[in-house]
Amino acid sequence: MLSNIRFPRLAGLAALALATALAMIGAASAQAGGGIGTNSPTTVKGSKAKLVHGKAVAPAGAPEEVQEVIAAANKIRNKPYKWGGGHGNWNDKGYDCSGAVSYALHGGHLLKAPLDSSGLSHYGDRGKGSWITVYGNPSHAYMIVAGLRFDTAATRGDGPSWSRSLKGTSGDFKERHPKGF
Repeated sequence: MLSNIRFPRLAGLAALALATALAMIGAASAQAGGGIGTNSPTTVKGSKAKLVHGKAVAPAGAPEEVQEVIAAANKIRNKPYKWGGGHGNWNDKGYDCSGAVSYALHGGHLLKAPLDSSGLSHYGDRGKGSWITVYGNPSHAYMIVAGLRFDTAATRGDGPSWSRSLKGTSGDFKERHPKGF
């Protein structure tokens, strides 16, 4: 992009210095969440994720694994609901509740194999996590990541998506979290 800019009045090193400075500004802007010509930030300030055009944007201070969980969940958001989806193959045409949660956790290297909702109710350590909390019972699973809900129910559409709503779902859910998160 910058290689197409001509600086006819600047000689050699001055042109190179200017082009390098412009490239550094573009790279810094992209890292800070803007990027030249983009509307979606890569991270946001603070300790909570934000929703931008339906995608979750991780907080800049989140651990790498949390950012990877969010990125993985973003890849499958709005895929159709498919009973058993995500359990036979990580890359499926659709996902059920536990398949979607499993896929996202796997994306952050926090789960090796998919778990059903009962399995997720025994996953990791007990209680709420500082970054990720998985909710599971015999019939449903969802999770809260950096303050946003990733779920196939209580969200828009019929498949996995993000929501700001943290209102509980009916049923007796076990709260679990990946160790350290």
